[in-house]
Amino acid sequence: MKNDNIVWQLLRKNVSKGQIVGYAVANFVGFVIVLTAIQFYQDVKAVFSEEEAFFSKDYIVISKRVAFLDAFNGNVSFSEDEIDEIKSQPWTSKVGSFSSANFKVSVSVDFAGRGLSTHLFLEAIPDEFIDVKPSGWHFDPIQKEVPIILSKEYLTLYNFGFASSRGLPQLSESVINKVPLRLYVADNTTGHVDVFDAHIVGFSSRLNTIAVPQEFMTWANDRYAPNVEKSPSRLIIETNSPGDPSILEFMKNNEYEISGDKVDNGKMSHFLTIITIVVSCIGIVISIMAFFILLLSIYLLMQKNKEKIRNLLLLGYSPLQVSRNYFMLIGLVNLIVLILSIMVVLVASHMWSGHFEMLSSVDSSCVLMVMVAFLMMTLITIGNFIAISQGVKKRFYD
Repeated sequence: MKNDNIVWQLLRKNVSKGQIVGYAVANFVGFVIVLTAIQFYQDVKAVFSEEEAFFSKDYIVISKRVAFLDAFNGNVSFSEDEIDEIKSQPWTSKVGSFSSANFKVSVSVDFAGRGLSTHLFLEAIPDEFIDVKPSGWHFDPIQKEVPIILSKEYLTLYNFGFASSRGLPQLSESVINKVPLRLYVADNTTGHVDVFDAHIVGFSSRLNTIAVPQEFMTWANDRYAPNVEKSPSRLIIETNSPGDPSILEFMKNNEYEISGDKVDNGKMSHFLTIITIVVSCIGIVISIMAFFILLLSIYLLMQKNKEKIRNLLLLGYSPLQVSRNYFMLIGLVNLIVLILSIMVVLVASHMWSGHFEMLSSVDSSCVLMVMVAFLMMTLITIGNFIAISQGVKKRFYD
């Protein structure tokens, strides 16, 4: 330890504090830009993906554009060839079909002393495309009890449209789950009506429909409409690249329509991804420039200490003992830059996250940002150490 102190006292005389500070500032700026872009991306992504996890799957629901008399000639449904074409697209992961009821359905409910009844439409999709997984999501023909998933938009329309105008009580999700329903299903051939108990088991933000289990839809269509075969009129697509411009181009060329605002959210997410990549690249370029600034400073420093380094090595000091002093200096500078960069980004994230709390209840994590920071600094530090070691050896053999 004493020998190391002597070596450092000898070598540090030519250390330029200005060059070290310049490297630290440039590296700090580059790190802050990269880490801020990553953290901001995560925070904003949480707003767009509250119902789904970060970098999770995205879904779009499509249908055919209805033109004059299309509904009468069957052009609103998807053929097998059209479905296969959609499945073959590079942005498609999976495709699910909406199965509709081919029989007449109505529902009645007694609530708050009043009876309500209306005709109803029912649809089913494969369970893997449903965003809620309620208990009891199955159908047993013996028990004749049908679970239903309702779109959250329908509950909103009831509470703030129908209920308020009719003097009916407004319902929360927990209350409406307990309301018993009765489904009346009519046989297309005989006209016979069967009654099923039903209840709402969940609410979907993804599906704008009244959904029942696929097993009920298959059983009921076979029983009450055995001679009716219909192609699906709506499809749900799991896409692996939301916001891809080719999705919109494909839909436009084939005259398909996308339900809801998934396209707008996807475009914003795609744009956010591009901005994040561009900003991160700028930060990385600045960090690389800082790295080369440090290398230049190290080589200049070693050139000034060329004779001292050679003499130390001739006196029996190993290249590692001479290099260790530079390692400690650069390692300390890099550690300070790393800690300050992470602290600045965390403070900035805390400042802007307050504005995002009003838009989303999902809290993003800083784990990815911290991991990237440590990975980048580790690579930079290793590069610094290799350059120093090579520089010391070169000065000895010159």
